[in-house]
Parts: sequence; C-alpha cells; structure tokens
Amino acid sequence: MPTKPLLIHEIDLKGKQATVFGLGRFGGGIAAVEYLARMGACITIVDAKNEDALSESLKQLNSYPDITYELGSSLTELPATDLLVLNPAIPPAHPLLKNAQERQIPVTSEIELFWQINRGRVIGVTGSNGKSTTAAMIHSILEVSGTRCWLGGNIGVSLLPVVDQIQPDDWVVLELSSFQLEALNRIQASPHVGVVTNFSPNHLDWHQTVEHYRQSKQTIFRWQAEPDFAIINADEPDLQSWKTRGNVSTFGAISRLQPDVLVDHAAFIISEQKNEIQPQLKVPGMHNRMNAAAAIAACDCAEIDEESIQKGLEAFQGLPYRLQFVGEYQNLRFYNDSLATTPESAICAIEAFADCPVILLAGGSDKKADLTEFAKVFLKQTKATALMGETGPVLSSIARDLKSHASKVSSALMSPPHQSFEDAFDWAFQQSEPGDVILLSPGCASYDWFSSFVERGNRFSELIQQLPD
Repeated sequence: MPTKPLLIHEIDLKGKQATVFGLGRFGGGIAAVEYLARMGACITIVDAKNEDALSESLKQLNSYPDITYELGSSLTELPATDLLVLNPAIPPAHPLLKNAQERQIPVTSEIELFWQINRGRVIGVTGSNGKSTTAAMIHSILEVSGTRCWLGGNIGVSLLPVVDQIQPDDWVVLELSSFQLEALNRIQASPHVGVVTNFSPNHLDWHQTVEHYRQSKQTIFRWQAEPDFAIINADEPDLQSWKTRGNVSTFGAISRLQPDVLVDHAAFIISEQKNEIQPQLKVPGMHNRMNAAAAIAACDCAEIDEESIQKGLEAFQGLPYRLQFVGEYQNLRFYNDSLATTPESAICAIEAFADCPVILLAGGSDKKADLTEFAKVFLKQTKATALMGETGPVLSSIARDLKSHASKVSSALMSPPHQSFEDAFDWAFQQSEPGDVILLSPGCASYDWFSSFVERGNRFSELIQQLPD
C-alpha cells in the first residue's frame, strides 16, 4: 500500500500535529521544522540518534521551545499525528513508515514541501556520480549570464527557508538524490529540465534492488510534459530506454553516437549549432569534462548564450570535498575527494591523475556496492592504497583474489585494513615521495567512522595541517 502524499494546498497546517521523522544533520530537517513552525503546526521530532549525535541540529532549534522530542529510541508506532514529514534517507521498509501507511497518515518531505510552493523554473540533476559538480556548474553558468538563480537540494542547501523569495522567472538548480526523487514521485513531480549524468548501481542498502534504484532515478523524467527537456548521457546504454514526454538532448564522448554536445580531450562542441566551446576548466579529469558537457546541454535548453556558458564553466572553482586541492607539503600534493562515496567516482578521481604517482586512501561504510572494478583500478593505477573502514577487509579480499588470478595486475602497495583514519593517513604519508599525489577518494560512504563525508574530509585537511614543519 503506497503512502498517502501530503498536497500542501489541500491542508491548513495551523494547529495540526506534525511529526518530523529523521531530523538529520544537513539542514533539510531543520528547514522542514522551521517551515512547519511558521505555518503554526504542533511539532514532534522523532530520531533514532540521541541528543549528542544531533547536537548541532538541535542548537538551531533553540528558539522553538514547544517542540516535543523522541530521540535515541526505536519507536514501533508513530505518536498521534496528522502528517508525517520524512527524512528522505529513511528506507521504504522502515516500520514507522509502514505504520503511517496502515494508518493512512499523509506523508511528505522537505523536497516535496519546497516543490509545491516553489514558483521558479527547475533544472534537476541526478546520476550515480557527478551530480553535485554538474549542478554547481549549471549554477555558475546561470550566474555569469546574469540570470537570477538558486542552487540547492542534495548538494547540502535547503531552499525551503527562501522559497518565498523565488520568482517565476528564476531558475532553481536542484541536485536530486534517488531518495529525494522517490519522494517526488509521490506528488508526480519532474523538473522542467532534467539531467542524468550517468547510471550505475548505488545505495542498494536502501533500495534493496537495482530496479528499485533505477525506478526512483527515473522520476526525474517520469512526469515531464512536452515543453520539458530531458538531458541524457548518450554513452550509457541503460539511459537510452528511460521514458520521457519531454524533448531529449544528449551529451557524450562517443562521436559515432552523435550526441548534441560532444566531448573530446580538446573541446566541447554543440553539434547541432556547429559551434565550438572550449572552456579551460579548473577541475581535472575527463569525468569533469563530461559533467561540463551535461551542464552545457542543460543551459542550451535554458537558452543561455554560448559566451556565458564558456565564462561560467571557466569561473567554476570546483566543490569542497570533490577533487579539492587542499595543500602541498614537501613537494607532495594533497587532494580531498571525500564526496567520492561510490566506486565509480573514486575511479574517475584516480584517472584524473594518470600522469602522477597516486597514493590513495580508500574504503568506508558498506553500501553493498560491487567494489571489484574499484580494486582493479587502484591495483593498476596507484602507487599505493591505504585501506580503511568497514569495506577495508572487503577491498583487501577482492584485491588478493585479483592478484592470485591475474598475472598482469600491478605490484602496487596495499596496506592491511587500518583500524582508524589516522593510521591510514600515516601509512599513506610513509609511502610517499616528492612529486606524489596523496588522494582521499574513498569510493564508499563515511558512516562507519564519521558522521558525514564533510567530517571525513575535514579530518583529512586537519591531518595535513598537523604534519611537522
């Protein structure tokens, strides 16, 4: 039985009992609580994490003394409530969500609330990898063009607090995770311009099956109408069967497929216009050229001029925690790619430094992704790899098996699984020589040792600062 969506125009929230399930630490839960408070709802917050784990979020709610909290407990039944505001990371099979279904309690989320109130035109970006960078590139282009624009969503910024400031002619760029798209499917919502950077299995600990993950992602096109646009990576066969009623535009690096935006190592070409765009990107790697190609295709659909597209891409400095250069020490360069939480994104990071000896920090919490290809790449293309986290033993086992069955696997050094991030960093540093790159690109999520990829990335930067003078 599907959950009953909350359609915000059909309900007056004043005096209603609203339960926020999963406050979280990234702002979406805070924004939802603040919105409900402004609407006059009576709020209960339920979260399995305790007060200490949520301390930063709770500080931001100090000005709302009437909130009721149920923290650090595993409830089996929701309190009496008129609606449930769900953190998108809550899995569909969670007992409290099933309880809401049985009781026909309307369900919504921060992204659904925003979507139903927002008056701006939406460019939505999803994909297994590259969606944060692509969304930020699009936003950079729009800013340079002089277009009034906003950036939010899964990139870590809720736009719900500023939704009243967004005008109908504004562009809203949203990074959309599979969790958020699953939520938007409840209200049959797809963006005016939808972008899919790529597709590979991810978050199977949440979705359980690749097909459910794919169906969630396909929401980005599912509810589009004829005036809308669907931007697809032409290089990826899986994406070619995704359905949309919108106008399809493509980008890719395989010239025989004739994408609308063709990527090579020298230039981006908008084929249909026979014009060449050759931005000098500040972010390394072929994968970032592909991200830029997706951004070009989206901004072409938004009727942004070519000069602004080129200048906007050249102005883009990169995102924190995404192949971010964070320091140099004794002729070693350190790059913070903590946001690389999938094996595919970590592979892209390794390949971005094809001309440099790379010492990699790899591993983290286990999302049940297949790590075989990741292990193949770091064995062949790194000088040394420090293994860490829950997947450290998994990667070690896969790598040993690869070495025993393939005579051509390189002799790259590989550490035993480390018991702490500090130990992994120290081992990586001990293997280094002047001219090397030390790269944090774990290929896995952070939740075994850290609260988030942000905390993991910050710890990496701290350890660099603590190296002896």
